[in-house]
Amino acid sequence: MLKIAYDSIYTHPLPPGHRFPMIKYELIHEQLLYEGTCTPENFFAPVVVEPKWVLGVHDKAYFEDLLNLRIDARMERRIGFPVSEKLVERELIITQGTIDCCTFAFESGISMNIAGGTHHAYVDRGEGFCLLNDVAVAANYLLTNQLVNQILVVDLDVHQGNGTALIFENEPRVFTFSMHGKENYPLKKEKSDLDIELSTYCEDEAYLSLLYRTLPQLIEEVKPQFIFYISGVDILASDKLGKLKVSMEGCKQRDTFVFEQAIKNKIPIVVSMGGGYSPRIADIVEAHCNTFRLADKLFF
Repeated sequence: MLKIAYDSIYTHPLPPGHRFPMIKYELIHEQLLYEGTCTPENFFAPVVVEPKWVLGVHDKAYFEDLLNLRIDARMERRIGFPVSEKLVERELIITQGTIDCCTFAFESGISMNIAGGTHHAYVDRGEGFCLLNDVAVAANYLLTNQLVNQILVVDLDVHQGNGTALIFENEPRVFTFSMHGKENYPLKKEKSDLDIELSTYCEDEAYLSLLYRTLPQLIEEVKPQFIFYISGVDILASDKLGKLKVSMEGCKQRDTFVFEQAIKNKIPIVVSMGGGYSPRIADIVEAHCNTFRLADKLFF
């Protein structure tokens, strides 16, 4: 059974003026239930992550500043919304959700977090709607517990996974791969183990061709025992922040290929949703729901 991390707090901690990016999580959950792709048994509600796992990645002073709401105005601007107790609690729950997904992925091949993919969070600071780096914390959890020896991060959000890249720059057991818009946020890119920069207005054929050539070769060379996949749908042509021109069908083909590679090579995979900023919330929800539909179809 496909197991999906979801808690109602994923949606609600922000004031109304900042809520649009968050409402998609509730709508994805509702749509998957409404159409019958999922039942309530598919979903689990994570708890707050233990501090020791956060501190395995993030700076103690920064983490304590988050817990005590000592984030200054300059960092709040970099993060993109006001930091509150509920927002911090949300991040702690999302992070545990990605850790929990690892256990389910070992059991059934895949597990998914409706939120997560907070790849702009650095060791000592947040930015780009990200406070804690859920994939980095979960990857460190696997390595610390000696559950795997080699991890591949496949980051196909339209924005470079800059925080993840820097966190693991000196960790050979985690290979970071980011395929992102060249002229997109963040202005200053970090160095992933492999970065593929896409030209503005890149369309399906060019996008998918690069992925089809790259991912099988990476799996062959890196030999990962576990994959974290950040499946942002901000690659869509409709996305107001994306600057690419990938179609809804192209986005589905992207997800299909990543999943097929994991299945073919028998590698457990955890999926975090990443970004999506199309003006029509229905487009965002449909694109994200496609990822869940494909996972259910291909793995179960």
